[in-house]
This record gives sequence, structure tokens and C-alpha cells, in this order.
Amino acid sequence: MTKDSPTVGTAEARGPLQVARRQQLLEALQRDGAMRISDLSQALGAAPVTIRRDIAQLAAEGLVSRVHGGVALITPDEPAITDEATGAGSDALGGRTLGMLVPSMDYYWPDVARGAEEAARELDMRVVLRGSSYDTEDDKPQLARLVERMAVDGLIIAPRMDAPTSERTIEWLDQLGFPVVLLERTATLGSHHAVMESVVTDHALGAAMAVRHLTSLGHRKVGLVVAANSPTSQHVRRGWLDATAECGLDPNATVVAAVPDARAPERDAALDAVLRQCQVTGTTALLVHADPEAIALVQHCEERHLTVPGDLSIVAYDDEVAELFSPPLTAVRPPRRSIGRAAVRLVADRLTDPERPAHRVVISPSLRVRESTAPPTA
Repeated sequence: MTKDSPTVGTAEARGPLQVARRQQLLEALQRDGAMRISDLSQALGAAPVTIRRDIAQLAAEGLVSRVHGGVALITPDEPAITDEATGAGSDALGGRTLGMLVPSMDYYWPDVARGAEEAARELDMRVVLRGSSYDTEDDKPQLARLVERMAVDGLIIAPRMDAPTSERTIEWLDQLGFPVVLLERTATLGSHHAVMESVVTDHALGAAMAVRHLTSLGHRKVGLVVAANSPTSQHVRRGWLDATAECGLDPNATVVAAVPDARAPERDAALDAVLRQCQVTGTTALLVHADPEAIALVQHCEERHLTVPGDLSIVAYDDEVAELFSPPLTAVRPPRRSIGRAAVRLVADRLTDPERPAHRVVISPSLRVRESTAPPTA
């Protein structure tokens, strides 16, 4: 390297291998000009995630600039090549790849993914979609494969937040050196609780909308049934509690239950218990998360010769298939496509402006009134 070549600063703050690798990265850029991350990874024998961290540090020191899915050297005699220099917006983002990991490919999340893909196409980006599971104990192995094999420029993910490995996974995500946006999840980092970027539905607001709708019809005992293992249930419960207090209802005088999913052998018994409690407490309306639980409850009502909405009004939460049922169910609809679109926009904005403050986007759901709610008969 000539004496005019840039060198890696603050070497004492890093290990010798890091310093050597970053020096090699600069030499490769001086020799070959702008390079893609995948090419640098192969040339230097380091994982793409490692190369991205090196680039992030070198960019912070003003030695390189990110361009079109790769990196270019900044020399003293040339202006920096930045996204602004190449044209902000879709031109600057063209060719970038976003990794997306969701916990299910067959319920709720397909519309989120469609929204993300729509927004990515508008920006000439592409989304690599992968499915995980609500039962997984560790999202990191699949995320690592996505990062290293697909050479993604950002991640949009809905990781498990209650697994034993969750904290370690969040810390690992923060060290990747490129944008990460959480879907329907929030997280903080470090002792100062710095926030990760996220896009979430205001599920508490959605639950409150349902309670207000039912009380406007004259219901004074509005119960709550939630899916036992859903991360959304805690937010629905919070909104239900806030709205019952606001409307002057007694949450202790009605039904509050968590029911297992359809695979559990005790599910039918749990649903029957909910209906028995409704009769004992005089509950005339229920907010039910999610659609499968609401539909199952209506079917159990039919078996007991109870009518919906005559004997019991029901509002479903999710509106995935509620409209298709008979009777069509009044439902709270989360803004699934908007969630996916907003997440892509957050990644795109972070790529074009790495120094911008962290954003947390909250999007409101809507209430769709149909045939499963009516004034109480008694």
C-alpha cells in the first residue's frame, strides 16, 4: 500500500485480525474500485455479516461510502459517492435485497409479506421470505443462514420474544451492521434501553374499539377470550381493560379466559367452559382473539342452541376469515399490508440515511361491523 493510501484508524481499539482485514478491504477497493459485499466476502475469506460490520466502521470514519449494494473507496482527490450523489429514492436502493422472517406462512403473515413485497418492488428492491415457527426456541440459526447465504442488505423480522434465547438474538441483530426492523414486536438494547426500529399495530386501540362498539349497543358485561400462546393477546387484554374502565364496566363481573390452540385436546372443554361462564355471569358480549377462536365459539353456541348475536354478540380480532363465516363476524382488522409496507420503508430510509434517529411506527387497526353483534335481548 502506498503512503497516500487510507489506513484503518484507532487500531488500538480493535483486535489485530480486525485491523488486518479492514486494511485488506481498503486495499481491495483501491485496486478494484467499488465492490459488492459478496465479492469482498469471497476475496477476504470472511462472512458477509463480518464484512458489513467492517464497512459500517470504515464508513463512520469517512474512508468508504455505501453504493448500490456494495461499497466504494473515498480518496482525498475525489468526492464521496453516496446515495444522494446517485439519486435518492428507488434509484439509490435498486438491487438491494431484504431478508424477511415471519413465524407463520399460512395465517396473518401472508398479507404482511405481500405488503412488504409491494413496497420493495416500488423501490426496485427484492424480498427473500422465510418462515419460522411460534414454537421455535431459537431464531438465530435461521437468521444467520439468511444473512450469510443471501447477502441481504437489511432484515425485517418477527422473532420470538419469549424464548430463552431472545435476548441473545436481539443483541446479535444489533451487531449486524445493517438495518433491522421488527414486525409486530418491540425491543430495547443495553443499559440505556435504546430502541430497535419497529412497526406494530396498535392492538390495544383495536380491542378498545371493539369494547366501545359493544357498549354503544347496550352491553354492560363484555368478556374477553384470547389465544393462550399468541404474543398479541397481552396487547388485546390491555386494550380491553382500559376500555372497560373507560366505559364504567366491571372486568371482574364477566368472562376472562385464555384458550389453547386447535391442536390441544383440551380446547373443546375450554370453549364450553367459556360459554358456561357467560351464562353464570350474565355476559352478553365477547371480544375474541383470534378468528379461529371466535369461529369455534360460534360453533359451540350452535351446539348449545345459543344464537349469535341474539344470545351472545361476538367481535373477532384479526379479520383474517371472519367475513367469510356465517354469520359474518364483526371484527377488528389489523393493517397487515400497511405493516409490511412500512417496514420496508424504514429499512430503505435507514439505508439512505444511516444516521437518522430510530423510528417506531404504530399503525391503527379498523373495526368492521357485520352481523355477529347486536343490542342485548335481555
